[in-house]
Amino acid sequence: MNLVLMGLPGAGKGTQAERIVEKCDIPHISTGDMFRAAIKGETELGLKAKSFMDKGELVPDEVTIGIVRERLGKNDCEKGFLLDGFPRTVAQAEALEDILVDLNKKIDYCINIEVNQEILMERLTGRRICKQCGSTYHLIFNPPAKEGVCDKCGGELYQRTDDNAETVANRLEVNLVQTKPLLSFYDQKGYLRNIDGQQDIDKVFVNISNLLGGASE
Repeated sequence: MNLVLMGLPGAGKGTQAERIVEKCDIPHISTGDMFRAAIKGETELGLKAKSFMDKGELVPDEVTIGIVRERLGKNDCEKGFLLDGFPRTVAQAEALEDILVDLNKKIDYCINIEVNQEILMERLTGRRICKQCGSTYHLIFNPPAKEGVCDKCGGELYQRTDDNAETVANRLEVNLVQTKPLLSFYDQKGYLRNIDGQQDIDKVFVNISNLLGGASE
């Protein structure tokens, strides 16, 4: 099963990715993990990527695509893979198609977890963290017993700058603009499957499982 996983921040990709790789017995391949492994292994492409990252620059497409090619060629991908965080652009998606042709593989599905932006805002801005012990809460899903106070140590809860409404709205908008052409690309290819991410976590996975159960291995 060769899968690409997509969804805006807060859609629940991480939770579903864990379940998908367990169900299908395939590796979860994220861009960050690939870069870290290539750098740790001191591969030629890993060292190239590190040289850009050390300068705070974006890793060029040709390096990223080369690292993806190496990763997908490893033995643990024989039964398939779940790509998360790649591709990010149509150019990368087209390069991925070429890689898979060379490996005699193809994408089974691009799974896109859809969640309304208002709900994403609610999910992403509700996080609160204890200043003293670092415990994490959510105003809706995991609220403290007493507002603004940590259940564990009595410390003050605060909202990270990354979680404020303005920052979150901007992050969502940037992601939306980036992913729209990609979703169109995979829709035209016939790979795209939209999953309602506003349901209960278990129900979301049931929908994904039903989809994967009907795919050709």
